[in-house]
Amino acid sequence: MTRPRKCRRIAFMPGVTYFKPAGIPMRFLQEIQLTLEETEAIRLKDIEGLDQAGCAERMNVSRPTVQRILESARKKIADSLLNGKAIRIEGGNVEMLPQHYICENGHQWDVPLEQAMAEPLQTCPVCSTTAPASLPEIDSTWGRGRGGRCHRGGSNR
Repeated sequence: MTRPRKCRRIAFMPGVTYFKPAGIPMRFLQEIQLTLEETEAIRLKDIEGLDQAGCAERMNVSRPTVQRILESARKKIADSLLNGKAIRIEGGNVEMLPQHYICENGHQWDVPLEQAMAEPLQTCPVCSTTAPASLPEIDSTWGRGRGGRCHRGGSNR
């Protein structure tokens, strides 16, 4: 019997989820699926500059798991770039973290990631000032190994 995979925490949903080589009709393209956890691992490691231990903590997985996720993501990206394949970002076994905001008056609140993506500028529920961006910190009550709501993203086809 196999153990169910633990949800990987993500704090970012890409605004663009499909990339294709220019000048090649879709009917001639092979497609590669990059999962949401692979995208998050690449973002944390290569964009935010975290080490693998930091990525593991943020994603609620072990460091060796982060290594495997990064290796898979980088292989897919390289295959796509070097062999002219399209990339679709979707799916995976993920738990979407709420976005944490703080206004200029110091009030703090959380917004579900889906809502934060739809409405990037959030208004403070206490004083109605606008918070321009979410804070990257993870809520300390979300401990390692804790259960949570998982979203198993599937294909939208």
